[in-house]
Amino acid sequence: MNDYLLYSCIAFILSTVFSMGGTGSGIALIPILAFLGLDFTVAKAVGLFAGASTTITSSIMNLKRKVLDLQFVWPIALMMLLFAPLGAYCSQFFNEQLIKFLFMLLLFYSGSMMLFGKKKSLTQVQGRTILFIVGSLVGFVAGLLGIGGGNILIPLLILLGFEPKKVAVTVSSVVPFAALSSFFTYASYVTLDWILLLCVMLAAIAGGYIGNYLMHFKLDQQKTKKLMGGILYLLALKMLYHFLIG
Repeated sequence: MNDYLLYSCIAFILSTVFSMGGTGSGIALIPILAFLGLDFTVAKAVGLFAGASTTITSSIMNLKRKVLDLQFVWPIALMMLLFAPLGAYCSQFFNEQLIKFLFMLLLFYSGSMMLFGKKKSLTQVQGRTILFIVGSLVGFVAGLLGIGGGNILIPLLILLGFEPKKVAVTVSSVVPFAALSSFFTYASYVTLDWILLLCVMLAAIAGGYIGNYLMHFKLDQQKTKKLMGGILYLLALKMLYHFLIG
């Protein structure tokens, strides 16, 4: 019971902070749960479930408000829904240390984008074909690492020259469903504690609601992203430390 309370509190705090920055908390929740003794693969499944729980409401609202550009969304959505479960399935055949190392690199990358990234494109690569390619690659990597994929997808699409506001709405609408499809794939071959999942889900939803409110009415989003970047850097450094001491 004490573990459930601890994990719920962590999920609530992280979901609140990361929702203020407009993203899911899974990328930070996974390494913390692993540091606390949860199996890394189980931690990935829990992180996916929590991340999807906090962001799926915004996806439904975007659909209701009809702010989605479906011609832009559907190639990415289709490829991520196909390749995220594939990545999640293939994860069981990869060396766990390799997965952890790739996850550490992702933490450094995502932290750097939040701390130092600029919303400026490096090129102008447009067209539906590139959307299929991006959706496939990001979906597979996201499933493999057990994340929703938004931390990879948003900066990549912006760097390719797509309009940031359109990208943000698209990613917030696609990622939760890709995360859920990955989660169910992990659930097919990993033994999960469903009470833990329920506790974390409820905490993540509550934190996501509060964080979303604070994002719109109270706090500077840029400062929040600096905080998020700092958290990801600390987690990446801790993972690096564990690799170095073996």
